[in-house]
Amino acid sequence: MKGLFGYLVVRALSGLASLLPEPVMRRLGYGVGYLRSFLSPRALAMAERHQRRIQGPEIDARRAGRRVFGNYGRYYAETFWIRPRRRQQILDSSIVENLEGLQAAVAGPQGIILAVAHLGNWEAAGLRSAAEGARVLAAAEGLANERLVRWFVEMRAVMDIDVVIVRRGISVTPGLQRRLEDGGVVALMSDRDLKGRGIPVVLFGEQTTIPAGPLTLACRTGAVVLPVGVYHKPRAGHIFHIYPPLEVPGEGAFDERVQLGSRRLAGVLEDMIRRAPEQWHVLQPVWPSDREAS
Repeated sequence: MKGLFGYLVVRALSGLASLLPEPVMRRLGYGVGYLRSFLSPRALAMAERHQRRIQGPEIDARRAGRRVFGNYGRYYAETFWIRPRRRQQILDSSIVENLEGLQAAVAGPQGIILAVAHLGNWEAAGLRSAAEGARVLAAAEGLANERLVRWFVEMRAVMDIDVVIVRRGISVTPGLQRRLEDGGVVALMSDRDLKGRGIPVVLFGEQTTIPAGPLTLACRTGAVVLPVGVYHKPRAGHIFHIYPPLEVPGEGAFDERVQLGSRRLAGVLEDMIRRAPEQWHVLQPVWPSDREAS
């Protein structure tokens, strides 16, 4: 949405969502997202392609695709609903699987890269991570509407997430690298390569690319790479699954280390997404064959 009008619309929706009880907000968000699937046939078709790839050709792809939209709607509703007074409620309703893995990484001297995917509500994971002593710095895609950009940054700060905005011609890598070299925590979306210039990997049976950032930064700084799966509970709350630290190659040429580490990360991403494929709300092409079909 552009200009002042778009900003005011989003703020109004956020204000409305913030007044709702959690069950109403959650169901309304899911319902609005589900209904949106009827108005977005191309995006729905892409969601169906992804679900068939992940779950197999025998599934009801149309039903699964609409659930993807529903879960995406829930994510946005939760993001609009969050307020400082609800921070403890969100923490209390969350479950962390393998919490000791995160705690061990926080206790170590290296920086930490949380490799996350477009699953569940990944921003809620930032709040829980900060509660465990690991406040994250995340990179977010810039928008044309600067008012919305500033507001989104403020909203993420409520969830204890620091943000650097990705803008054309400006690299955010130095800031992320400094945070890691200081022993801090960086969260990076690792499953979708927006520019198509990432690392070639095989993901769910077809070659594609994933972002180079996680392994590039890990190989430069010695940071620990912790993949984290983020999932909605069936009702209120979230589940955060901490995977074991990724084995980052320590020897060989730099490019080879990044490529091998990225291939290992792709294998973890497959497992992460298979745990709740209908919560993987990616509605854009991911594989070359998607672009040919779109």
